[in-house]
Amino acid sequence: MVVLMRIDMAFGKTGLSVELPAGYRYQVLEARSGEGLPDEGAAIAAALDAPMGRPPLADMARGKRSAAISVCDITRPAPNRRVLPPLLARLEEGGIARENVVILIATGLHREATPEEMREIVGPEIYGTIRVENHRAKNFEEHAGLGTTASGTPVFIDRRFLEADLHITLGFIEPHLMLGFSGGRKLVAPGLAAQETIKVIHSPKFMRDPRAAEGSIADNPLHRELLEIARMARHDFMVDVALTRDRRIARVLAGDPERGQARGGGYGGEKMLERLDGPAEVVITTAAGYPLDLTYYQTIKGVTAASHIVTPGGRILVLSACGEGVGAPEFAAMMERFPEPEAFMEATLEAPVVVDQWQLEKLALVCARQEVHYYVPGLPERYRRVLWGKSYGSAAEAIAGVLEGLDGDVVVIPEGPYVLARVPEPALV
Repeated sequence: MVVLMRIDMAFGKTGLSVELPAGYRYQVLEARSGEGLPDEGAAIAAALDAPMGRPPLADMARGKRSAAISVCDITRPAPNRRVLPPLLARLEEGGIARENVVILIATGLHREATPEEMREIVGPEIYGTIRVENHRAKNFEEHAGLGTTASGTPVFIDRRFLEADLHITLGFIEPHLMLGFSGGRKLVAPGLAAQETIKVIHSPKFMRDPRAAEGSIADNPLHRELLEIARMARHDFMVDVALTRDRRIARVLAGDPERGQARGGGYGGEKMLERLDGPAEVVITTAAGYPLDLTYYQTIKGVTAASHIVTPGGRILVLSACGEGVGAPEFAAMMERFPEPEAFMEATLEAPVVVDQWQLEKLALVCARQEVHYYVPGLPERYRRVLWGKSYGSAAEAIAGVLEGLDGDVVVIPEGPYVLARVPEPALV
């Protein structure tokens, strides 16, 4: 038994050191990953020059005039500044001039990146030398229709991506609360999709399906839907990387998007999955620190990731800076409109989908099984009053509150949703 411990939790840009009281059995789950590559540059070059199921990227660029590259927004720590220079060099080698390349920030329905954030996303050496532009999901006229998927989703994708001759995505592999793992097809939809598409792929039809969860790829209906959308958008080439805990590159996957996505999901399941002997009564977790814990909207990913290893009726405490507050105005309005998760789930089952309701939908599914506790100091008081669970004024108070009255196993997850953990399925009686 651990009688007392101090542990550093991922929190904002600086982290948060917390003290855990004596009298509990603690297990700390660190984010699992592969080893950092000894030569990142050589690995990136090899992936671009000998990709899976595609010709070398420079050869793919030959005979084409333009290219569009979709990259993650500021909420993802993707190492674009390390991958973009050799990627752009291959495009130039193939004859696509820099003035004919556009880098699109795949915001989905997140807010637009500021100029300072664009510089951070692509790197100061690239910013200012090439077009870097935001995707704007709410500007319908900036999208082109591609028809509907087999299941009926209307597909509208950013015209700048579609009108280019070569369509590239640059992402990274991490567990995702509804898609299994990030990367690849997610940089097309929702990343570059109109809100008319995003609302459907984030509707109860997908959100309430238990297969749409962290680490789930093979039988995930949302994963299949996004692969189909990406095919319709002529997703030509993907580059995804896996990161170590200190954000070095552990793996580079490039080439055919669907082969790469399958390989990335397999890598994530092999390298990231932590199997526990049984569920815990309490999980103390985070939203993985900056940039993921900028908003409460993103913080919910820490809760859903932890929910898989908590016993029914157990407790989850999430520590998140929330330096930018709640998130989008629509999300904030729903928080105040629905102070109880049950009312939210009933009201949204058949109603038209509202922007960002899907994150609350995932949270409501957790709240039906477990208690959620919060230390979210950047969240304004008016929203802390309507959280679906108890909020605390300090991390110490939150830890004491979530442990009160319990005498059992406690799992601590310093890096929140970057940890993919599971317990054995209950035996069928």
